[in-house]
Amino acid sequence: MQTVTVKLVTIVAESVLAKRLCAAVRAAGATGYTLSDATGVGSRDMRASTLDGENIRIETLVSPAVAESLLEMLARDWFPHYAVIAWTSDVAVVRGEKYAVRS
Repeated sequence: MQTVTVKLVTIVAESVLAKRLCAAVRAAGATGYTLSDATGVGSRDMRASTLDGENIRIETLVSPAVAESLLEMLARDWFPHYAVIAWTSDVAVVRGEKYAVRS
């Protein structure tokens, strides 16, 4: 089976940011994403905010160029103002043309 290596970008943030953050992911060049609830504990052993709600996890498969653009946007527009964390991983996907189209 033929696979293509793309970047998996994972973002965890407070659920109140879901709609705006998903729109920003698409604007950065992602063709789609998966949004799910997330729970856990950070380095401070507490939530960063007293806002109601839980955390979300956004995952998107993108080209390396889109991943770089997405991380730059997050660092510039989101990290200074919100409790958001992001990381990337190299993943091998089937039907890679669906995810690596935009660069």
